[in-house]
Amino acid sequence: MDMKPKTTYRPLLSSMVLVSVLALGNAPAVAATDAKPDGPVIQVALLLDTSSSMDGLIDQAKSRLWSVVNSTTKLRYRGQAPRIEIALYEYGNDNLSPKKNWIRQVTPLTQDLDMISENLFALRTQGGSEYAGAVIKDATDTLAWKQGPQAMKIIYIAGNESFAQGGVSYREAIADARSNNIHLNTIYCGDHRQGITLEWKAGADLAQGRYMAIDSNQKSKVIETPFDAELAQLNTQLNGTYYGYGREGASRKAMQAKQDSNASSKSMGVLADRSLSKSNANLYRNGTWDVIDRAQEDSRFLAEASEADLPEELRGKTLEQKQQFVGSKQAEREGLRKQMSKLAKQREAFIQQKSQEVKGEDDLGQAIEQSVMTLAKKNGFSTE
Repeated sequence: MDMKPKTTYRPLLSSMVLVSVLALGNAPAVAATDAKPDGPVIQVALLLDTSSSMDGLIDQAKSRLWSVVNSTTKLRYRGQAPRIEIALYEYGNDNLSPKKNWIRQVTPLTQDLDMISENLFALRTQGGSEYAGAVIKDATDTLAWKQGPQAMKIIYIAGNESFAQGGVSYREAIADARSNNIHLNTIYCGDHRQGITLEWKAGADLAQGRYMAIDSNQKSKVIETPFDAELAQLNTQLNGTYYGYGREGASRKAMQAKQDSNASSKSMGVLADRSLSKSNANLYRNGTWDVIDRAQEDSRFLAEASEADLPEELRGKTLEQKQQFVGSKQAEREGLRKQMSKLAKQREAFIQQKSQEVKGEDDLGQAIEQSVMTLAKKNGFSTE
């Protein structure tokens, strides 16, 4: 029932806590009014249809995750760079529970971008019945949305069936989202006019958001540049400055490398996008498992951490020796990030020029980037 003929349009999409994914996914619901802001933050919930016709949509998401994240680096709220938190849902998959309306919260809102990437690459399509109203309601009610003017909250829902399916009214779900100042945008995977007929535009209009139609079977065009190979080399060196601690330090270090591999499996351009996300200390934070980040966040950590929890490189050393080691790695990391930042500017200029030469329909990632920028300006954010 989820297979529909599509004409060609396009777009896509393009999300730090140290807890297991299962623990996070089963965490108690936090009402939108309970969470208070800690500096400016952009929160994005991605609600992806994973029924059997949506392999292309998921593939676009994998290709565009990092470029979407990077697009937020130009934003400022009263001069301060915002954090970004991403949540991931899947819906409309026959492998999910019918008692939960075939909906699964894959990850909560989190700054842990490696975890978002890992779970995005693990998604599989199957089925099914796509209940847009139910998944919007679940995301609105259970995610830990921040409050206040410096918190920008956005839901993107993508799919290809009738927006009105299921027993939960999308109109009521959207009204609840709006009452919590959550911006909702709809992405129909198919013909633009067909999406209007199936009420995807009606949902966006009710939310005062943006309706987009895409060809989800179209591969994302990620422009590769002469700077990508050097960025990949610097990224490898950057990984060498991370030292896992605690029970999950080693597994999280391995996850970091695995997500590099996942990105490179799409293209060198996608790996370059991921590398640039990792080069931004505000975006890529790993204090929950990396000694260098943790010591920077907590000045008492090195003095109080047990030897057993520390990486081998720090065991048996005096506090002064530990501090010297961490300080040298912090300096090395910062130097690498500066080199990557310089390449990022050259790469962006190259991409802008190439984009003008090879004009085409937007993919989902580009569409989301554009809508984030538009919403940011309406919400008091400025661009550098």
